[in-house]
Amino acid sequence: MKPTLFSLVAATAFAFSLALAHAHPFGDAHLHAAPADGPPLMEHASVPNNARTLLIQKCADCHSENTHSPWYSNFAPASWLMERDIVEGRKHMNLSSWDSLTPDQQQTLIAKIVQQTHSGAMSPLQYRLIHWNARITDADQQTLTTWARSAGGESTNSSTGSPANADLGRALYQRRCIGCHSFDRNLEGPQLSRIYGRVSGTAPNFGYSDALKKAHITWTEETLDRWLADPDALVPGNNMEFHVTKPDERRNLIAFLKQISAH
Repeated sequence: MKPTLFSLVAATAFAFSLALAHAHPFGDAHLHAAPADGPPLMEHASVPNNARTLLIQKCADCHSENTHSPWYSNFAPASWLMERDIVEGRKHMNLSSWDSLTPDQQQTLIAKIVQQTHSGAMSPLQYRLIHWNARITDADQQTLTTWARSAGGESTNSSTGSPANADLGRALYQRRCIGCHSFDRNLEGPQLSRIYGRVSGTAPNFGYSDALKKAHITWTEETLDRWLADPDALVPGNNMEFHVTKPDERRNLIAFLKQISAH
C-alpha cells in the first residue's frame, strides 16, 4: 500500500518537530538530563515539612533542577515554551540552591513566594491548564504564610537605644529588600522612590492589594515602623509577608528610606 500524502506530511512534521526540540532558542533547561546524584530536593533545608512538600509538588518543575519532563517535551515548539518558563523560573528561584542562600536571602525569597502566590501570579495560568493540581489552594497559601512568619523570627521590643543609622539601613535594604523592591521601578513590590510621606497604594502602575489601596496611610516613621514590624497587623489582607522583627533594624531602615526620599 502506497503511503498517502497525509501520512507523508505527518511523518515529516513529526520528524521536524523531534529534530527542532534539540534547538534551544530560550536557553537549555536540560529537560532530559539524568537526575543528579545527591539527597532529595531541600532534604536538609530548615523548612517545615508541609511547606517543603508543597514547594516540591507545585513549584519544583520550573524552580529547581529536578524537572519532570512529560512526553511532549520531546517535541518543538512545546519543548521551547517549557524551556522558556523553566529557564526564567530558575533565574528567580532555584530550590536546588536553597542551602547556599544566606538566611537574609532565604527570608526575602520566602516573602516573594508568598507575595507571588497570594497575588495569583504563581503558578502561571499556562502551567495550571496542563497541571491542574498545581493550583495554589487557600490551605496552601496558609501553609506558606505560616512558614514566612516563622522564618522572620519572633518580634521583639528590645532595642539598644542607639540613634538611627541610614548607612546601616542601606546595608539592610541591600541584603533583604532588593529582591522585591527598587528605587525607580516596580518589581514584586512597588518602587520606593519618595516612599517617606507618600500615601499607601499610590505608586504608579503597581498592582496593589485592595486592602492597601483602601488603607490611605501616609508613610511616616510611626506607620513605617508598624508596617515593617507586622504588615498584617497594620493592613489586614495585604500581599506583603515580610517582617523586620528588630526595632533597631527598623529604625535604621526607615532612616535610609527617609534619606532617599529627600533626593
